[in-house]
Amino acid sequence: MKTYIFQASIFFTLLFSFSSCSKKVYEINMIHESNSCVATMSKPKNVILMIGDGMGLSQITAGLIINNQQLNLEQFNNIGLHKSFSYDNLVTDSAAGATAFASGVKTYNGAIGVTPDTIAAKTLLEEAQDKGLETGLVVSSTIVHATPAAFIAHNRLRKNYEEIAVDVSNHTADVLIGGGKKFFDRRKDEQDLISKMESNGYEVKTFLDGDIQNLTLDPSKKILYLTADEDPLPVSQGRDYLVPATELALNRLNQSENGFFMMIEGSQIDWGGHANNSDYIVSEMIDFDHVIGKVLDFAKKDGNTLVVVTADHETGGYAILNGTTAEKIEPGFSSTYHSATMIPVFAYGPGSEDFRGIYQNTDINKKIKALMGW
Repeated sequence: MKTYIFQASIFFTLLFSFSSCSKKVYEINMIHESNSCVATMSKPKNVILMIGDGMGLSQITAGLIINNQQLNLEQFNNIGLHKSFSYDNLVTDSAAGATAFASGVKTYNGAIGVTPDTIAAKTLLEEAQDKGLETGLVVSSTIVHATPAAFIAHNRLRKNYEEIAVDVSNHTADVLIGGGKKFFDRRKDEQDLISKMESNGYEVKTFLDGDIQNLTLDPSKKILYLTADEDPLPVSQGRDYLVPATELALNRLNQSENGFFMMIEGSQIDWGGHANNSDYIVSEMIDFDHVIGKVLDFAKKDGNTLVVVTADHETGGYAILNGTTAEKIEPGFSSTYHSATMIPVFAYGPGSEDFRGIYQNTDINKKIKALMGW
């Protein structure tokens, strides 16, 4: 009996000590000594923000069902929800949604990296560069599409692809991988942005040079790899670069002693929703989850990497209906556009506890900056 009393006393003493010392800090190592405690904090060295465009709970659930009831997303223990509405609409678009993450501001649908007054708002990628970190974007859309553009460009309208490509060419991000070759070398103004980027220290390769996993790239140079002339193919039609491109980017960016910031987008989950095509959604969801698995493997081995996975919005008002089996989703759709439902946020690594709860989409930006000390 005395043993149980003694053990209980220790338990409650430790519990009280932990609660009195725990705060919203990055990582706490507790040393209990003479009824006092010391907290040592460390911030993440690297940040990987992963955006499954159009990925709501039904998209995740459908991928889970078809993938034998398992996804890498299940490895996350810190989970929250964000409110996705934009400055001018309860239903956001990808441009305003990505700008909320990138710049921490609510803006109008269609805006790329600017406030409602069209004033440029500094992005997480630009903040990271200012602090000496390496930076990268890896996407399964064009590199000038709304989500990647919001991290590297500032434009009043998302469809100004050639103007956005100029912003990309003026930037100094270390790794850029996505489609849209024609916006760089077959432009209305006849500028050759590929030659411009090569003269600025980029090694530029395209799908015409071969698959990314078969290329030999100079590790001392910045990388631009253009995966398609316009939009990349769906994964169901043969696109297979997102996992090897992520691995290449991780190897390249992790050379920096100062750390890195990278945004990875599973772009075409959204396109499946717009098309009201459940099979398209599921194949893209599973492909994105494979990338999540590779990123988690890196983060677990590294120990200093914060991984945040979320979506800008849900697309299609997608539902999983009665009659669904382990082999086939019986889908329902309420729209060919986006919906206003709240969006899940998954976090792993130093500071991941801060992503629990319900908060604005702009808070993802603020939480990352606070954890990094920016």
